[in-house]
Amino acid sequence: MTVEVRVPQLPESVTDATLVAWHKKPGDAVHREENLADLETDKVVLEVPSPADGVVKELKFDTGATVTGGELLLVIQEGEAPASKPAVGEGGEPAEKAQPSSAAQEAEPGEGSAKLSPAAKRLVEENRLDPSRIAGSGRDGRITKGDVVQHLAKPEARPPAAPASGSGARAEQRVPMTRLRARIAQRLVEAQSTQALLTTFNEVDMHALNELRGRYKDAFEKKHGVRLGFMSFFVKACVEALRRFPVVNASVEGDDIVYHEYFDVGVAVSTDRGLIVPILRDADVMSFADIEKAVAGYAQRAREGSIKLEELTGGTFSLTNGGVFGSLMSTPIVNAPQSAILGMHKIQPRPMVVDGQVMVRPMMYLALTYDHRIIDGREAVQFLVAVKDAIEDPARLLLQI
Repeated sequence: MTVEVRVPQLPESVTDATLVAWHKKPGDAVHREENLADLETDKVVLEVPSPADGVVKELKFDTGATVTGGELLLVIQEGEAPASKPAVGEGGEPAEKAQPSSAAQEAEPGEGSAKLSPAAKRLVEENRLDPSRIAGSGRDGRITKGDVVQHLAKPEARPPAAPASGSGARAEQRVPMTRLRARIAQRLVEAQSTQALLTTFNEVDMHALNELRGRYKDAFEKKHGVRLGFMSFFVKACVEALRRFPVVNASVEGDDIVYHEYFDVGVAVSTDRGLIVPILRDADVMSFADIEKAVAGYAQRAREGSIKLEELTGGTFSLTNGGVFGSLMSTPIVNAPQSAILGMHKIQPRPMVVDGQVMVRPMMYLALTYDHRIIDGREAVQFLVAVKDAIEDPARLLLQI
């Protein structure tokens, strides 16, 4: 009996996907729930699990093809998956006895590709690497792009370079954008061309928050099993500021302003494939521990490629933290159709006047980029001041003042 494997149903906001990798070929044995292929959408990479044990009978598309929800991907001959036969080398000897040269191994990047993420697979193929020599840090030993980059940093990792055709020769590579990168580019250009974006800045003294974290971080981690970071405080501070200035939590639809009476806060996460923004649903009712657990879980699953599409859709306001990469100041771009985004930055000790005395304080610049079509400068500045006040006096968050 044959089993048809089709493209999973895609969400309404996603019209198609790109087949970036086959993990099986015709004649290969497969087991139920084993990953057969990777499909890249505008937001995430989807795995296609096998619905049954059997043998791959036919593949319907080549790598790189564009597919839509419900299309037939491959056909499996159902039955107990046969034990894999030992490969036979030249002269009829078992493959393990026929030792290939290291050059041949380097020239066959496809070997072991079932453990490669799509981004890592491209990098392996471009550099003619042997995946079996790369240690994977992802889920179930999956090799990520970061693992390949670390491997390439080793002097012995790269194969010998071809001799230059002449002195002073310069090489170039032309690599197509991933769907995620192309979608990010499209959305950023659309945001700047359709919204009247303006950024206002302020600075926040992190001294009180640092003291509070230092006092309770060990007890917090012991009780909740997650570290007490800065993000939960900033999410809570933003929610309270959004309550006071609801237009910052609104969006534009045609000639209407839509005021959202809920707080779905997006938190930007950097991955090997690009920046994504998972959503904290109903952040106003989440505890500090809930927020820290959710953010850590999103970040881990985003880098593994296992985050779900529904976790990336929607959102009424966003935060991004360039400070983790050392950014001192930036102007973030709004994640449309939202109307505002808060940028956090590096904590930098600076001399400040406190109660008439010059003291060195841990300071952070904050940047609020907003759609000036519906948010006036007065509201933007007051929103940012409300966030600043809450962070500099964290007791306000408990009292909601």
